[in-house]
Amino acid sequence: MDGNLPPQPAAPGADADLSRATAQWIDRDTVAWRGAVAAANHYALAYSPRGDIGYDRGDLTGDVRLIRLTPAPDGPGRLSDAQKAAWPHLASPGAAYGALTVDPRDAGLVRDALRGQVVAIERGPSGALLTATGVQIPGVLDDLYSGAATVPLGPTGGGLAVWAPTARQVELALYDGPSTDRRTVHRMRRDDATGVWSADGPASWRGRHYTYLVTVYAPAAGKIVTNEVTDPYSLSVSAGSGRSQIVDLDDPSLRPEGWTALKKPPAVRQDQASIYELHVRDFSASDATVPAAERGTYKAFTLTGSAGMTELRSLAEDGLTHVHLLPVFDFATVPDRKADRTEPGCDLAALPPDSDRQQACVAETAAKDSFNWGYDPLHHTVPEGSYATDPDRRIKEFREMVAGLNGAGLRVVMDVVYNHTHAAGQEPTSVLDRVVPGYYHRLMDDGTVAASTCCANTAPEHAMMGRLVVDSIVTWAKEYKVDGFRFDLMGHHPKANILAVREALDALTPGKDGVDGTSIILYGEGWNFGEVADGTRFEQATQANMAGTGIGTFSDRLRDAVRGGTPFDADPGVRGFGSGLGDEPGDRLAHHEDLVKLGLAGNLRDFTFTGSSGTPVKGSEVDYNGGPAGYAAVPGDTVTYVDAHDNETLFDALVFKLPKDTPMADRVRMQSLSLATVLLGQGTAFVHAGSERLRSKSLDRNSYDSGDWFNRLLWDCRQGNGFGGGLPPAKDNEARWPYARPLLADPALRPGCAAIRAARARFGELLRIRRSSPAFSLGSAAEIGRRVSFPPSGAPGVIVMRIDAAGVDPANQAIYVVFNATGKTAAPAVPALKGARVALHPVQAASDDPVVRQASADPATGTLAVPARTVAVFTETP
Repeated sequence: MDGNLPPQPAAPGADADLSRATAQWIDRDTVAWRGAVAAANHYALAYSPRGDIGYDRGDLTGDVRLIRLTPAPDGPGRLSDAQKAAWPHLASPGAAYGALTVDPRDAGLVRDALRGQVVAIERGPSGALLTATGVQIPGVLDDLYSGAATVPLGPTGGGLAVWAPTARQVELALYDGPSTDRRTVHRMRRDDATGVWSADGPASWRGRHYTYLVTVYAPAAGKIVTNEVTDPYSLSVSAGSGRSQIVDLDDPSLRPEGWTALKKPPAVRQDQASIYELHVRDFSASDATVPAAERGTYKAFTLTGSAGMTELRSLAEDGLTHVHLLPVFDFATVPDRKADRTEPGCDLAALPPDSDRQQACVAETAAKDSFNWGYDPLHHTVPEGSYATDPDRRIKEFREMVAGLNGAGLRVVMDVVYNHTHAAGQEPTSVLDRVVPGYYHRLMDDGTVAASTCCANTAPEHAMMGRLVVDSIVTWAKEYKVDGFRFDLMGHHPKANILAVREALDALTPGKDGVDGTSIILYGEGWNFGEVADGTRFEQATQANMAGTGIGTFSDRLRDAVRGGTPFDADPGVRGFGSGLGDEPGDRLAHHEDLVKLGLAGNLRDFTFTGSSGTPVKGSEVDYNGGPAGYAAVPGDTVTYVDAHDNETLFDALVFKLPKDTPMADRVRMQSLSLATVLLGQGTAFVHAGSERLRSKSLDRNSYDSGDWFNRLLWDCRQGNGFGGGLPPAKDNEARWPYARPLLADPALRPGCAAIRAARARFGELLRIRRSSPAFSLGSAAEIGRRVSFPPSGAPGVIVMRIDAAGVDPANQAIYVVFNATGKTAAPAVPALKGARVALHPVQAASDDPVVRQASADPATGTLAVPARTVAVFTETP
């Protein structure tokens, strides 16, 4: 053992836990030391190429070599201002990290040290060991190997390349097939400057399956291991995802007919988009018009005569622009082959509507059935195999799905999940962490993997994880012609990472890349929580931070105001503007109306309107749970919604919130009124598939693993809407069973065909109204501020919105929308309408709904009469 002082017995109370990693090597010269750096003590990085450093009887054991550390000159022993800016969580008041500098005499040892086990140590003046801890290394890897940022990775045309800078050795295992054990092993070359290992091969390698044999120190194992692991840059994998496959995505056999000349529906601006959130399996699993072998697959989107595709074409004709697909990348939680899955064995339809037997039966097979939402990434740039009729045809069938949806008049959005992986460490479904252990995932102060997202959080703030996000998105855009991306938990990404995605897409051109990248829309969940909250580690891609980028974030403001309460309430009966609060005048209703008005105006921070206080108020001055409600700078910043795959469907929320004796006809009207706040407002409109037909999940608030039964999307109204399918799964719903049981048992709450058809018809009318005038998508904050206003309605529970359409709509001078959320007719007076030529919107004037046709305008008094629980749109013509 080398060093400044010979080893001595550990001091009493020495902290020597090598299973933790509390020191952070943030660049090639600097180690951040947790705690104050004592000038009298001695510091070093102990490393072992053998990975055999241990602790026994007061000191380190094993093949220990040293890199000397001295207190950094700033302070001394303090992080520099630049380092604090780059690593803010190390500089926070409670962090108390000191700084140590690598002795220049040992700088040549750094690269070798990183290819083994590294331990940071502190010794007292006498040489006694005081502290020994593992070391976090992402910062120093980014610094040393920054040249890797532009090196092609994955299948590169002439071979393969993988970034594995800490590996002692990487070999390529080429297999004779997807499941055979026969293989040849090829040594890969390391580029010391970039940390990339590569191997060139002949054209005969194409189609072969492969893995990497990565010999590397793995902290999770506490030793040097040889991991056989798939390629993080895989473009294709075997069934079961155990092996990557070398493919050329330009291979004609992987392309459907007409793929290179695929005609897309016209592009729309982000704020003009109306998006339908759909799960691939939900779409056709219960559709008897789809051949049994193709239900729940990509192929179902190619069947022009099926009930589902007929409905999607009809929605597109009404004005829907995009279908948003829940995760369709390769995920870990559904076996690829149908033969490897087990479905519930009960006759679920024969059980009582309030029984707990359905959920028990579904739970028995949940781990091996065909259903999961899919937020469990394995390979980010490979299509999911379980959605293909044969997982070996997944690439072509995915492309056929895109072509089918485009042919139906709809653009395609992918729900992408780069913020976490299914597993980390040495787990079998861990890919990234078995290639570069300790790099791709975000580590807490003690070296454990952060899991605030539910699973192992990735770290897109690290250069090569951020690059993987950009490269993967560009591949989906170029090679699969995907038209938009929705980022799961986008607030866990740096803003810079999402802007880099936008920049990379904008650089794609039809001539060079076969796609117009500027037409691709981006949005995501801008929630602010977890270990990254409030900018603790970087500027996040949260709601407020993304303002002005035109990259959308979901607005929970309008959602909560319309539905009532929040998704986290113990009592599901809390009402909102669209769920009965309109009949309860008071301060809460008035505040909800402010939030709805702001949502209708794009949730803009600078939009000014007369608030419930009777005085002008800006969006940023309206309260939302103690913070500003208005945060958007441009309308494309906001994605407006009232239900999504998360939480109860809108129908189910209304079941919990409306009085039990509310007639079904009124429930339909409240469903439509709630959706109208989305479809008739400024900004991106987002709806959950089936909301237009009263979709229910039998009151399930988290159906991610609830099987086909609770997630049924029924295109035939004679099958109902899914309500009364039994008590929802106990795991996330048992606390609400006392509320749910009597509701599920009530036959009056199960809608028939008349109600489902009425809901669908009202939804279609709203889409056609939105499409009918550019005034519903004004495109800029200035235009919204100038043209959108909310004349006083004179009645609680009634909102009047006026849009000045002069100059943007050749047919109309102005558009008025009245949202009557009360149980009685409203007649708001709008003085400006006296003597004006005002009429019910032509779409509603031709409606088969006799109630909305009763809505009328009286030009003599300027009064707009609107029936109970109804949204009416009026046009003022010159």
